[in-house]
Amino acid sequence: MKQITVTSPLLPPLEELIPHLEQIWKSKRITNEDSYHAALEEAIKEYMKVPYVSLFTNGTIALSCALQALDITGEVITTPYSFVATTHALRMNGIQPVFVDIDPISFNLDPSKIEKAITSQTRAILPVHIYGNPCKLKEIKDIADKYGLKVIYDAAHTFGVEYENQSLAMAGDLAVLSLNATKVYNTIEGGIVVSHDPEMKKKIDLIRSFGFVTESEIALPGTNGKMDEVRSAYGLVGLKYVKDAIECRSRVAAYYRKALRNIKGIIYQEDMENVKPNYSYFPILVETEKFKWNRDELDNQMKENNILCRRYFYPLISSFTPYRELPSANPGNLPVAHSISDSVLCLPIHHALSEEDLERVVSIII
Repeated sequence: MKQITVTSPLLPPLEELIPHLEQIWKSKRITNEDSYHAALEEAIKEYMKVPYVSLFTNGTIALSCALQALDITGEVITTPYSFVATTHALRMNGIQPVFVDIDPISFNLDPSKIEKAITSQTRAILPVHIYGNPCKLKEIKDIADKYGLKVIYDAAHTFGVEYENQSLAMAGDLAVLSLNATKVYNTIEGGIVVSHDPEMKKKIDLIRSFGFVTESEIALPGTNGKMDEVRSAYGLVGLKYVKDAIECRSRVAAYYRKALRNIKGIIYQEDMENVKPNYSYFPILVETEKFKWNRDELDNQMKENNILCRRYFYPLISSFTPYRELPSANPGNLPVAHSISDSVLCLPIHHALSEEDLERVVSIII
C-alpha cells in the first residue's frame, strides 16, 4: 500500500536546477553571500512584497540573530504551543521564556493573557503565527507600545500568507520565517528575517557573517548564519512553483472541509477573514467524548493504513525537560494549550496528494 506522508518537499525540476549548478561549479564561488544569494534575497523580497530580506542557513539561527539584533535580554513572553526552536532560541541567548496561554480558535498567543505576565524584566513578546494563522496583531502591538516592548514574530509557517493585502511578515519589529523542507516553500534548509529599515538590515547581515565589515574590520560579535550558493540557486528555481503548490494545498483543504463537515467529534479551522492563506497545515481536533477514538487512537489507525499524520504540537514546549520547572510552565497556567495539544492531529496536506490519497485519509475518519 502506498505511503501517504503528512508533507512533501516542493522540489524544483532537476533539469532547471542543473544549469545553475554548472554555473556555480564554473565560478567556484559556493558561499559568502555571492550572486545567487543576492539574487534570491531580491526575488523573495519581491515575491513577499517586503522592504528588506536577510537569508539564513536555517530558521533557528535566523531567530537567534533577530533577538541579538534587537539586543533582547531578560524575559520574553511567548507561547508553549510551537516547535521547540522558538523557545530554544531564547534560552540559547540567555533569555528567560515566559509562557502564556493560547486562544482556543486560532491556537495563537492569547493577547488577553499577555499583560498579566509582564514584569520589570520583560523586554519583548515572541508570538507565533501557528499554521500560518495571523496573531491578533493590533492587540499585541498595543500592549507592546504601552510597555515599551519589542515584538518579534516567529512567522515560520507564513511564506506567502497575506493579511489585509500585505505580507504577514510585515508585522512586528522583525519577523522570522523558516525555509525548511517541510514548509510550503523551501531551500532544503533555510530561514529569513524580514526587517523594516536599511540600518537594521545591515546589522542583521553583520551578525549573520561574523560581524565582518571588511576583511580586516569586525563591527560586532556574530555567527556563521549564511545561506550557501547551492541552496540559493535551488531556492530561485523553486520560487517559480510556490503559487501552484499553494493552489494544490487549497484544494486539499477544501476537500477535507467538505468531507469532515458533519463528522461529530472532529473540529477543524476555517479560513480567517482578510487572510490569504498558504494552507501549510490542516489540523483537526479530536473530541474523545464525541468521536469513536481519541486522538492517539486515530493517529494509530492512520499509521496502520500507511498514512503519516503528525501530532503538531504535542507535547507542549513547557512540558519538555529544559522548561518544565519554569513558573509559567505550570499546567494550571496553560489550560487551553494543554487541551489543544492533547487533541490535535495534522492531516496530510501538500501539492503531491491525489484525490485517491485524500479518499483514503478521509475513509479512516468517517
